Amino acid sequence: MTEPWVSADVIAGYLGVTKDSIYTWIAKKDMPAHRVGRLWKFKVTEVDEWVRSSGADETAKPPKKGAR
Repeated sequence: MTEPWVSADVIAGYLGVTKDSIYTWIAKKDMPAHRVGRLWKFKVTEVDEWVRSSGADETAKPPKKGAR
């Protein structure tokens, strides 16, 4: 079975942060998220990988545009 898409509320709860942090990370830290209409959707495995690769590290420099 494929992994379900989850909402910003679910990801925020999963990571123990606010939804505002999630939206900031999408905009400034290249957090893996997918826009579906007006909503942001996430795969937990993608977010886990992003966190483990220091994506949420506030001391790290933001990624350069186009670099992944």
